[in-house]
Amino acid sequence: MANNPFILESYVSDELFCDREEETKLLRTHVENGRNVTLIAPRRVGKTGLIEHFFHQKDIALQYYCVLIDLYATKDMGEMVQVMGKSILNALKSQSRKAADAFLACIRSLYAGVTIGDDGMPELKLGIGQVAEPQITVEEIFSYIDKADKPCIIAIDEFQTVSTYPDGKAEALLRTYVQHCHNARFIFAGSRRTMMSEMFLSPNRPFFQSTTFMNIDVLNRDVYASFAMDLFSERGKHLKKEVVESVYDRFEGITWYVQRTMNELYAETPVDSICDVSMIDAAINTILASNNFTYESILFQLPAKQKELLFAVCKAGRAEQVTSTKFIKQYHLSSASSVQSALRGLVDKEFVSNDFGKYEVYDKFFALWLKGKIM
Repeated sequence: MANNPFILESYVSDELFCDREEETKLLRTHVENGRNVTLIAPRRVGKTGLIEHFFHQKDIALQYYCVLIDLYATKDMGEMVQVMGKSILNALKSQSRKAADAFLACIRSLYAGVTIGDDGMPELKLGIGQVAEPQITVEEIFSYIDKADKPCIIAIDEFQTVSTYPDGKAEALLRTYVQHCHNARFIFAGSRRTMMSEMFLSPNRPFFQSTTFMNIDVLNRDVYASFAMDLFSERGKHLKKEVVESVYDRFEGITWYVQRTMNELYAETPVDSICDVSMIDAAINTILASNNFTYESILFQLPAKQKELLFAVCKAGRAEQVTSTKFIKQYHLSSASSVQSALRGLVDKEFVSNDFGKYEVYDKFFALWLKGKIM
């Protein structure tokens, strides 16, 4: 385990997880009362951590098979099936060989991709294009879920991705199997609020009004400050509350950016020393410098019109009506049509986020780096 308690990747333990007590209770209530959940939060606020924290509750882990499936990197239904199969198998392997073998017995269409790992446990080794009939495999996967020897909780992260698959069938197919699956509760988690709302609130979409909604907001500032100060003091370091408050406010409470900055501040604070506000700028500059090559590469690869619009959105902070004459003149852009095209490219690449018509640079550190370029 890393010595730095400000964890940046996957869930580690209750001790290093901040709060979310009410959200965890609410998830439990929904699951125990037979409700599927649509869980919406911007990326990096902590929805995945919340799901993992919920799954690690002792009674939940004993009573259910808990599976987290991340669809973020998938491009079509074949890749979706691969990720689903691997995620379910890995979750079951952590429970028992018997459960893993029962799952493999159901997914005959993927059996050619099964190998035995160094630990003697089965693994799914599949390459792109190896899923010949994704619809058949989905049927097999849900067949297992519905007859598993324990109820299941299936969390599908970045679920809005299925609506972008080229064949356009995944959404309706999943809805068909979900509504007839009685041995599982589903958590559909997503970070693109507009897309998720359309999927679950539009009458012409397969998942219309089929779930209970949960929205996750940023952590309470005072609660996170106490959490951070305790982590410092337990390890012989001292953290002033105003440091956490300042970092929290700079990044609007978005968990990952606050946590990343606190990780850097912890690393730069010697034992028996005090971390104060004078250290914040240096810590953030260190983080930006470590990403300099990545950010330079992004700018170099962007088409000129997208680069111009990215700078304009960064200057605006949170831009609205970006195709209006006022915005175009203010930031010296060429035309509404070119802005519309550039905006579509930036949103698709997730360099810019769209929250009901308000646009901003998605990566907060990238935005700070860009502002340094602009200045």
